[in-house]
Amino acid sequence: MRVSEDLKNLAEDLVQEPHRISSLLREGGPVRKVRMPRGLDVWIVTGYAEARAVLSDPRVGKDTTQIRRLFERDGFETAGDNAVRALSGHMLNTDPPDHTRLRKLVNQAFTSRTVSRLRPRIEQITAELLDATGDAERVDLLTAFAVPLPIRVICELLGVHAGDRPAFAKWSNTMVAWSTPEELRAAAAKMHAYLVDLIEEKRAEPAEDLLSGLIHASDEGDSLSGDELLSMAFLLLVAGFETTVNLIANSVFALLREPGQMAALLADPALLPGAIEEFLRYDGPIHLATLRFTTVPIEVGDVEIPAEEFVLVSLIGANRDAERFGDPDRLDVTRPASGHLAFGHGIHYCVGAPLARLEAEIALRGLLDRFPRLSLGAEPETLRWRESTLVHGLETLPVRLR
Repeated sequence: MRVSEDLKNLAEDLVQEPHRISSLLREGGPVRKVRMPRGLDVWIVTGYAEARAVLSDPRVGKDTTQIRRLFERDGFETAGDNAVRALSGHMLNTDPPDHTRLRKLVNQAFTSRTVSRLRPRIEQITAELLDATGDAERVDLLTAFAVPLPIRVICELLGVHAGDRPAFAKWSNTMVAWSTPEELRAAAAKMHAYLVDLIEEKRAEPAEDLLSGLIHASDEGDSLSGDELLSMAFLLLVAGFETTVNLIANSVFALLREPGQMAALLADPALLPGAIEEFLRYDGPIHLATLRFTTVPIEVGDVEIPAEEFVLVSLIGANRDAERFGDPDRLDVTRPASGHLAFGHGIHYCVGAPLARLEAEIALRGLLDRFPRLSLGAEPETLRWRESTLVHGLETLPVRLR
């Protein structure tokens, strides 16, 4: 089934109205073949059960070499210079057994127990950023709080110098947005050169950080090649930054549009850990999961997807599926929202999920404790979402603090 005329501006509408468009897609079935604006044919999965099945199906691959081959088969250009290829060879874009080996090396750094040790430092950074607002009545919460908190945390965790964070954030934004191939290659080249130099610095002078630990594992022969080390550093930096920025900002935006839910959370702060799960379900930080392809024909629900077809899973769409979550378009901070797919599912489940949850909990608790009268500084419909079908995040979030 081809996409209807109502969906002819699919990519733009998916970004600005993801829930309406996902619902519209789902009306034609939880798995639909659509043609994207540049002509690429993909199967979009918006049903919860079908998304969960695809995300854990070993017959659905993610290997970047095969994805490039399929793009070229269909006549599409790929940003395939050396820097892009080197950065994209990380574990999110690999299949077993390579994925299994790479994941094992970082799993220990992101367990709930290990991450919990970061709580005092995250609380300290949160307090510093809130203090820095001074007597301001209005701020852009993204630039003042939601961006600098996770970038400081992940950069400290990996050992990135404080002065390099703004450049890193700029390159990251370019690489997850609707950038031209030229813009993507330029950002990738700068990111690649920076990480090469940083790795060499850490190899010469190791520190108590995760990147130094990965280098040590590599030098000790623990299965990380030079390219794998580089791409792993890239993945952890970008994923650890982008996901948490949008989780914090989207959560605040959702609360500010629902005063009753804000009041409930202020009245009972013990609801916050469960509320984080509801925020993830309701308006998660990732929209379309990274590109997959079928290695053989597979049945997904009532649909057969042929071999070597592209598949995109809408995590946002799946999390608003009424077959799984009752009254899915309603925010409810008391809802048992476990089982959502905001962090994916299966072997590629987000390795940084415990850190993102912890940062969001500390950030929201600190923000609401400090500014219980927080309110939106603009009409909700005037705010725009970033031009990316991967990350789901606002361009700005103006708020009144007092």
